[in-house]
Amino acid sequence: MRSSQARVRVARVHADTGRTHRADTLAVEEPLEIRVNGTRLAVTMRTPVHDFSLAVGFALSEGIINSADDVFRVRYCQKDQGPKGLNPHTQAQPQDHPDGNSLTSDLAPPLGLGAFSGTESALQNTSDNVVDITLAPHVLPPTATVQRQLVVNSSCGLCGRQSLDEVHQNGCYPIDERSDFTLDELTVMGLPNQLSEDQKVFAKTGGLHGAGLYDVKTGKMLVVREDVGRHNAVDKVLGWALMEGLLPLSDKVLVTSSRASFELVQKAAMAGVPMLVAVSAPSSLAVELAKESDMTLVGFTRGHRCVIYAGEERIVPPATETDADVIDVPDDAANSL
Repeated sequence: MRSSQARVRVARVHADTGRTHRADTLAVEEPLEIRVNGTRLAVTMRTPVHDFSLAVGFALSEGIINSADDVFRVRYCQKDQGPKGLNPHTQAQPQDHPDGNSLTSDLAPPLGLGAFSGTESALQNTSDNVVDITLAPHVLPPTATVQRQLVVNSSCGLCGRQSLDEVHQNGCYPIDERSDFTLDELTVMGLPNQLSEDQKVFAKTGGLHGAGLYDVKTGKMLVVREDVGRHNAVDKVLGWALMEGLLPLSDKVLVTSSRASFELVQKAAMAGVPMLVAVSAPSSLAVELAKESDMTLVGFTRGHRCVIYAGEERIVPPATETDADVIDVPDDAANSL
């Protein structure tokens, strides 16, 4: 069973009380190789939970897939399996993978997302650091130019891109009139607090980024994911949404506990997210892409303040007494008061 946490023995040093020894909790970081049709696409450092959501969300962010119907199967690879993998169409139908890390709930989308393989009893014969996505027959595999044959650092989702022009692409789901909702300022400023309430591992380790999907209609967080990499946390959220058949996310807000970097805005745009709310600052390129995508981008969101960098029209001041409905009183009734 995989875990997002690890226990280590540490020495704590304080100027007044000296040195003490105790156990401490750390966030787990391990590499994940993502393959498409048996061929390596990328390697990323991640927290080893929700791997299938991460892989599918990564494929969505890269423009390889657009919906659950584009995926035939997602599975952990056999340890002795070559880089090309097995022909999925000659294998028995695999089972869902209950790995103890809430993957089971991830793997039951309403759309036709093939099958997810690797039963718990077969884990000894699989590598849970290698995930392979088998595309549906109608989907073209990625070309060599979009394959990133290197290790991607936890802090950067785009370091392996051959050029910035390749990333500056049109989203799979352009933001349209369905995203013309508004939120009041107080609601927006409170979103990071809602996110932090579900960051269970961060509360114990202080070492994970968080990302969540806020539903404008219900006023609730639909899903929260954590990872050592901020881009991985976002991919896990978007992968979950894809497998749940929720794309495009035209009435959702993506909330992140990190800065709003270019790659996070690009990932949100690929899923049709109209608003991105971040705890820290955006980059200049992130603001540029948000404006080009008609996305609302908010940074430095800290409970009592925020800064709107793009799409200001979606965020409105809270209602005041002067905005309340005024009850018309008849003249004769008014005179009797």
